[in-house]
Amino acid sequence: MNVWGYSLLSVGIVSLLSLIGIVTLSLKPLTMRKVIFHMVSFAVGALFGDACIHLIPETFEKIRPPLTGSFLLVGGILIFFVLEKFVRWRHCHVPEEEHQHVHPVVTTNIVGNTAHNMIDGMLIGASYTASIPIGIATTIAIILHEIPHEMGNFSILIHGGLPVQKALLVNFLTALAAVLGTVISLLIGSHVEAFTLWLLPVTAGGFLYIAGSDLIPELHHEVNLRTSFGQFVAIILGVGIMAALKFMD
Repeated sequence: MNVWGYSLLSVGIVSLLSLIGIVTLSLKPLTMRKVIFHMVSFAVGALFGDACIHLIPETFEKIRPPLTGSFLLVGGILIFFVLEKFVRWRHCHVPEEEHQHVHPVVTTNIVGNTAHNMIDGMLIGASYTASIPIGIATTIAIILHEIPHEMGNFSILIHGGLPVQKALLVNFLTALAAVLGTVISLLIGSHVEAFTLWLLPVTAGGFLYIAGSDLIPELHHEVNLRTSFGQFVAIILGVGIMAALKFMD
């Protein structure tokens, strides 16, 4: 398979994860909480592992001068900070009206999730353009992050007043933005070599931000010793998978 084949297959799998929210309807709240916490821990390890084992070394190997890669890495962190700040700002400033059947948070979630998925698609396309193993590692990291993310999105849409079937459809349609992002990334990357190289450190910065700013704070809500140890083991396993994929290079 060529780069396009791997990229579109990967983004297709990621998009289908938008339907996983239906699982939340069959799980008891306590069971779902445990599942999500373990998935989040695993995603933390995968995101850190992909950034530090695959993307950052590739960045400093190919980008000259290395200082440019450092600036792009920080730029990735800032881009994801601004994106998240915008989504949170929109959520806080949309007036809630009790008589509305569908709350404004649904619209905010759709807009934010669409942008998020498009960026994920661009990252997948750029990673495969760099190399197939990096693309696979990045896809796995995104998948592990997307499972709890999509469960949360589905819950928000249901809580906001959408029927189950409509919530699934909306979540799936926003996920298709990832396909568009991948196509854009591959088209630009095939004509502008620097685009792929520059997007790698931006991806790494985004992964570091997501894992460190969004996911790890969620894990600290549980301070039980047994649960904390399980989280630590899951993080190590996530890093371990990324390290094992390095041998595919």
